[in-house]
Amino acid sequence: MRIGILGAGGMADALGTQWARAGHEVMISGRDASASATRAATMTAEAAHTRAEAARARAETAGAEAQVAGARGEVVGVRAGSWAEAAAFGEVVMVAVRQAGLTGVLESAGTALRGKPVIDVANAEGPYDPARPIAPLIRDLTGGHVVKAFNLCHVDVWRLTPPVFDGRPLAVPLCGDDPAALAAVRTLVTDLGCTPVDGGGLERAVLLEATAVFMIGLWFGGADAQAVLPPVAYSGV
Repeated sequence: MRIGILGAGGMADALGTQWARAGHEVMISGRDASASATRAATMTAEAAHTRAEAARARAETAGAEAQVAGARGEVVGVRAGSWAEAAAFGEVVMVAVRQAGLTGVLESAGTALRGKPVIDVANAEGPYDPARPIAPLIRDLTGGHVVKAFNLCHVDVWRLTPPVFDGRPLAVPLCGDDPAALAAVRTLVTDLGCTPVDGGGLERAVLLEATAVFMIGLWFGGADAQAVLPPVAYSGV
């Protein structure tokens, strides 16, 4: 799958590197072309390294050193381009820029996002206004099939290979309306070693955004937010 990423910061780095490791083609974009190119080269090297390490571990178990050499050649180099180039490149495009610059970046991306799966990972900066959710704004500005996802975790979680806690893979809720877009994002979630969870239509993205604001507040307060909810067996269902 070709993945265009509008952004070249932490989320673009973490998720883009993981997807490159999984064999996807990735193009990132940022305001500084030189910095984006440097970031792309670092992502390529890291993706190749982690894939080779995983292959080496499998080879030691299976006694097949050829698996290591084969895996090294399967990582496609991460590229860097302009906003418009990344938007045009991706079969799926992830929007990973700060909220303050969101409108300008989407305008620079042009019309290339129309009709495409668009992943929104953004959270509010400052007080959250539920009357102005981010996901529908991206939909209206781009004409893309927006899926809200990946916004509940710190960037370092997405660097884990895989994100598994106490033996349980991380669950990633998805909110979106288009079945094909949701299917594409489910694949990308699975490629991280995570479990996709149906969060409902895009109108429910406002709840996902608000959940992030609430949980982040708990984490900053020192609470274990994961301990707030009981296991499903005790959920009253």
